[in-house]
Amino acid sequence: MKSRLIILGCGSSIGVPRIDGFWGRCDKNEKKNQRSRCSAIIIKGSNHILIDTSPDIKNQLLSNKVKKISSVIFTHEHADQTNGLFELRPFFWQHQSRKINTYGDFKTMKHIKKRHDFLFKNIGPYSPIVKSNIIRSKFSLGKRNEKILFKSIEAKHGQTKSLIYIFEKTAYASDCNDLSIVKMSKLKNLNYLIIDCLRLKKHPSHFNLDDCLYVHSQLKPRKTILTNLHYSLDYNYLLKKLPSNVVPAYDGLKINL
Repeated sequence: MKSRLIILGCGSSIGVPRIDGFWGRCDKNEKKNQRSRCSAIIIKGSNHILIDTSPDIKNQLLSNKVKKISSVIFTHEHADQTNGLFELRPFFWQHQSRKINTYGDFKTMKHIKKRHDFLFKNIGPYSPIVKSNIIRSKFSLGKRNEKILFKSIEAKHGQTKSLIYIFEKTAYASDCNDLSIVKMSKLKNLNYLIIDCLRLKKHPSHFNLDDCLYVHSQLKPRKTILTNLHYSLDYNYLLKKLPSNVVPAYDGLKINL
């Protein structure tokens, strides 16, 4: 059975435009510059695996007509990847009040359980909607021909760590500034590398454009897709500047894996 991935959101932590309406260097007339915060979903039959729950997750799922969530995997604990978890309540009701499985490393799950304690345990009259699971380096989600096999790799993201997920000859690395990944054999010769590309200038916790092009040249995926894009990076500017097998993401981008 074929699988696909949808980039639900490809913007940095403040999105494009910012909440005050500022578009930076992005042309506001280009729809692909309108970027919500980073999330993605992998779909294989009825198996719908959400990567991160951004603050914009409700509109992202509505825009892409996603009506089912089977499980959630988190890259790391930051608010722009996790603060939309509360929005998943209707999927808990869909599951006939069976908790939705969420997965992340120990630090991520510890932070989320503290920040959103009411979603994990009984507090007051509301039922908890999610269950915490600690990720392994190899795991699978789904059943029979809808099963997806994953590998996870820990990578530096400034002062914290972020997980890179590898699945279906694709790697998703939305928040990272760890150039040592070019030495990781698991990331070589993929079909798709979806990678953090915050801006042109160097940043202490994200790859910039030059970093991304270096990683692309070393890992040699068939195609590299840039995500976590800042308002200083206009879609068409990037499209003209990049080699043909490196492209900027946009919200709603669909990839057949």
